Amino acid sequence: MARTELPNKKDKGLQQQTPDAVPKIPGFSVKIFGAVKFILGILLLPFVYSAGNAFLIQFGLIDKSLQVCLWWGALTFILIYLFVWEPAVIYGWGHRVMEATFSFFRPFVRFAPFLLPIYAIVILLFYAISSNFVRDPWLLQYALFLSGFAITMHLVFSSKTIRASKGDFLKGNYIFGFSLIFIINVGILSLGLSFIVRDFSFVVFSSEAYTLAREIYYAVFKQLFIR
Repeated sequence: MARTELPNKKDKGLQQQTPDAVPKIPGFSVKIFGAVKFILGILLLPFVYSAGNAFLIQFGLIDKSLQVCLWWGALTFILIYLFVWEPAVIYGWGHRVMEATFSFFRPFVRFAPFLLPIYAIVILLFYAISSNFVRDPWLLQYALFLSGFAITMHLVFSSKTIRASKGDFLKGNYIFGFSLIFIINVGILSLGLSFIVRDFSFVVFSSEAYTLAREIYYAVFKQLFIR
């Protein structure tokens, strides 16, 4: 089945509201600004790797049936996105909710919709509350499935929106912006899982992510400057 093309007129606005939109400053300054973001993005890559690795290690400790639920949620979104329909309108609703939520603090309005996966947060909070009344295991399974779907949707559309921004010198906006989004989203998902899934520890996740990133930085520094 042919894939539906992206956003209608309302959704096109998302592509213009990137979290790292380049300010209207002279061309040379824009290039310097882009180069700085490119360097910062490269510096974040060890944390991207360490956060992903630490998450997989911790997630691998929980019950296998629960792991499958989250991965099926992620896979379901990817299959729908690639072969059926691009749910940009759903992402757009969440984007606008975050803008309205943080409208009291204008500087954060540009960044919050990209940094915070609103649907995944709502799903995890809903489960945390409803699990006090419903004890059946299916509730956790559905929560993990929907969380996998929601977090994958957020990462895909955030990446697509940032990549579409104009004037992105050296792709600095994309490398820095998406690296930061990925780290924060994995951290939020890990924090949520630590409250609802036994055997998943956010403290251990954070410690392992930091330790691995530090080792990578040290190895690179040693290779470059210590002979």
